[in-house]
Amino acid sequence: MANVLSLDGKVKHSIELPTAFSKGVRLELIRRAVLAENSYKLQPQGHFRLAGMQTSAAYFGAMGSYRTGRHMGIAIRPREKLGGGVQGKVKRIPSSTKGRRAHPHIVEKILTEKINNKEYQLAVASAVSATATTNAKHSHIHLPIIVSDEIESIKRSKDVMAMLKSINLSDYMDENRKPHIRKGVRRSTRMRIYARKLLLVVGKQADVMKAARNIHGVDVCEVSKITVNLLAPGGVPGRMTVWSESAVNNLNRVIEGIKV
Repeated sequence: MANVLSLDGKVKHSIELPTAFSKGVRLELIRRAVLAENSYKLQPQGHFRLAGMQTSAAYFGAMGSYRTGRHMGIAIRPREKLGGGVQGKVKRIPSSTKGRRAHPHIVEKILTEKINNKEYQLAVASAVSATATTNAKHSHIHLPIIVSDEIESIKRSKDVMAMLKSINLSDYMDENRKPHIRKGVRRSTRMRIYARKLLLVVGKQADVMKAARNIHGVDVCEVSKITVNLLAPGGVPGRMTVWSESAVNNLNRVIEGIKV
């Protein structure tokens, strides 16, 4: 059983939690599902098949031709034909200037990491279970956090912020925090990551989705579009998540219907 809170943070009533919250945290399964999700975002790459090969250079062999370069003190490589038997620069081979690439990208390469439907469903359930696991970081908060469906009718961002403050989540909003990038340090600008700390899951498309998306540090989504990457960004489980009552009631049905 879990308590359902009203918008002012008071206990309204209790509901029975879906079985997804009791599946246990499977870290290896969550990370595998995140890798599979991220692989679908990769774009196939290719190259021009004649790149580095559109030249007059040719390889004449080591023997049997006066253009081989044998006994001339030069490497036997494909060289440009400059006329009159004169040989130019080495071309075509990977070690030459503007030569072909040694190991080019191929469009046929398989980039996606496959994962079974049931395996992914179990990973989602495991990530859901992690959102209800109390750790030292938020030991002062009773998890999971479930709010009545009144939250879905909120239309203004300041009302969402007031609701989050009433349930003691003001630290997770990063309301006044702005991302700061150190100047002059190339690594810091190249590897910067802006964390999204709080996730709000609602039962359906609602006004609160527009109201909450502009709050720094807050993500919002429908329960039907829940993913492992949302519940455990980067494969790290235990994201602070606020559920609407309808989202919790439909959670088992949504997980069972997920197909990768």
